[in-house]
Amino acid sequence: MNTVLITGAGTGFGLEAAFRLAEKGFHVIAAVEIYAQVQTVKREAAARGVSLQVEKIDVTNDGDRRKALGWNVEILVNNAGVLEGGSVVDVPAANMRREFEVNVIGPLLLTQGIAKQMARRGRGRVVWVSSREGLNVNPFTGIYSASKHAIEAIAQTMSAELQEFGVEVATVNPGPFLTGFNDRGFDTWQGWEDDPAERLFDYSKLAFPVAQFDPEPVYATLTAVAAGEVDTYRNLEPKSMIEETKSKIDALWDKKIRDGLGTRAAPVQKSIDMKPETLAL
Repeated sequence: MNTVLITGAGTGFGLEAAFRLAEKGFHVIAAVEIYAQVQTVKREAAARGVSLQVEKIDVTNDGDRRKALGWNVEILVNNAGVLEGGSVVDVPAANMRREFEVNVIGPLLLTQGIAKQMARRGRGRVVWVSSREGLNVNPFTGIYSASKHAIEAIAQTMSAELQEFGVEVATVNPGPFLTGFNDRGFDTWQGWEDDPAERLFDYSKLAFPVAQFDPEPVYATLTAVAAGEVDTYRNLEPKSMIEETKSKIDALWDKKIRDGLGTRAAPVQKSIDMKPETLAL
């Protein structure tokens, strides 16, 4: 398998993985959300000394999704995504819907057509860029986390359904990495069309509530999973957070509904105490 389509390749994980896969000799189709990113990525690729096919693919656009069906994609990396920060009781309906359109519905509709082509060929690989938030949760990322929990369900089901057709399915679960994505997500409240007086929280005083890591481990793992060099279904980075992630899942079995009632949860306080780390870059 040689032809790779990576969505959300205009920045961050997708862009770097596109470059690294091209350096490995793959024919990489780097899909960006808007036309303005096409020339930017082409210039960056030329500076890097790699050859990419750069295309405008907004995963929520039906015409863009149909266009991708003509590229004989053998490896699909579903990386496109957005983060809508805010309490689950505050985020406006339109913002919730966009979160799911970009993170879940659009990528799944894109995958449906491409996965059927893979099944008919008897081989293929679908990589879902999920998140640690698809396994755990944090305050003020609940809508994003819900979308990634949905991706976890889709990927696991797809793995079983496509097994007989020779199509591989894997997930990559990045934790908190310092690419700017998380901090940008905590600024989206500034565009909400709601009544600020009705909000439960003051978002000007909140920041992403977890310390963020250098993104290199995700670049390496995402590239390796897409290239077929790693054969594990679930791939969480940083690996130092694997046991903590598992323990948080298990802890819910013992959680009582009145635990801490009437007091501020420690992770909520941490969001108040934290400052946007991207500002330090």
